[in-house]
Amino acid sequence: MVRKGPDFVTPIRRVLIALMALALLALFLFWRIDSPRAEQMRTALIDRIVPRFEWALVPVTRVSQMIAGFQSYARIYEQNQELRRELQRMTAWKEAAVQLEQENSKLLAQNNVRIDPALTSVTGVVMVDSGSAFRQSVLLNVGAQDGIVEGWATMDGLGLVGRISGVGLRTSRVVLLTDPSSRIPVIVQPTGERALLTGDNTPLPLLEFIETSDNVRPGDRVVTSGDGGVFPPNLLVGQVAQGSDGRMRLRTAADYGRLEFLRVLRSHPAEAVADSDAVIRPGRWNGPAGPQLPQSPVEAAEATDPLDPGTAP
Repeated sequence: MVRKGPDFVTPIRRVLIALMALALLALFLFWRIDSPRAEQMRTALIDRIVPRFEWALVPVTRVSQMIAGFQSYARIYEQNQELRRELQRMTAWKEAAVQLEQENSKLLAQNNVRIDPALTSVTGVVMVDSGSAFRQSVLLNVGAQDGIVEGWATMDGLGLVGRISGVGLRTSRVVLLTDPSSRIPVIVQPTGERALLTGDNTPLPLLEFIETSDNVRPGDRVVTSGDGGVFPPNLLVGQVAQGSDGRMRLRTAADYGRLEFLRVLRSHPAEAVADSDAVIRPGRWNGPAGPQLPQSPVEAAEATDPLDPGTAP
């Protein structure tokens, strides 16, 4: 068993710690004294000691700079994440703004189309495109409650699209010009040749029954004629184009690939004559209270009844 000698390290350590604590307490109290002489002594002490301990402050300075850089990096990272979120929100707003701009431009294009001032219109949104191999039509979100009547013409921002065929309470169906059941009388300008626009389920409907086909050239403007009261006259339909089969066809002014808004034209047909006998032929009567005009000998003979003694000459 080894005997240990007396332990002198622990008491010395305790004495040194106590002295250091007393020195630090004295320095703290000295630093807290509010006196001009104490301030001068503190300044002189700093001038003597601090410059000599610059080498000891270098690691502290570097650590402080590293901590500041890390904090700055953390702030930059947070700002970057916030900017990313803001960019995503702005992208969504941009997409919404582009859609609104497109809708606004199409509505403005519809308003800029010059038509007969007597024709008013109702604008509807295309809900469903039911184009198929045997039927070309779209569905609008306006119907009988909006005053839509079957047979009215529909236009987009440029030209004629089709006609109303089937009206519900809140919806209505539009048969396009490309539908095989579509038959529209048109006029080719500037020659004034009349023709019949017939849909054949292709993007370029046919121009048939042209009066003088030699007067029709590709690029000629085609408008509705108004014959038969099917459509109002002078509505832009498109331009003449020659198909691959050599037949005259029509390149529609309406963009069928982007039908979003359609204008339904309120066209009121002319009143039908209920009583044809009520129509007064020209030259027979000037008015309800006007004098009767002289009759020809034949008319006088027809008006005379030989069996009526009151009509004898």
